[in-house]
Amino acid sequence: MYYTYMVRCKDNSIYTGMTNNLEKRIKEHISKNGAKYTKTHNAIKLEIAWKSKEKSLACKLEYHIKQLNKQQKENLVKGEKLSKYLKGKVDCRRYRKI
Repeated sequence: MYYTYMVRCKDNSIYTGMTNNLEKRIKEHISKNGAKYTKTHNAIKLEIAWKSKEKSLACKLEYHIKQLNKQQKENLVKGEKLSKYLKGKVDCRRYRKI
């Protein structure tokens, strides 16, 4: 299983990533052993994640979420469906919110 996730940082920014071990990766971000971005922006919590069966699907979702503006990302965190912003770009039925 693969996961695409969004992490809240101390400065209120949102980092989007992909992993096959969500729990481990979030711990890495929070302990400053994760991505360069979260080391300098101080990741504080997991906001939302989606699971998919294939790595390529998780990577594709990560890419398209990173293209969204801040407000659209915030709306996803608040529960807006992926299809509102990504319909036609990804097959939203292939992802499950966790």
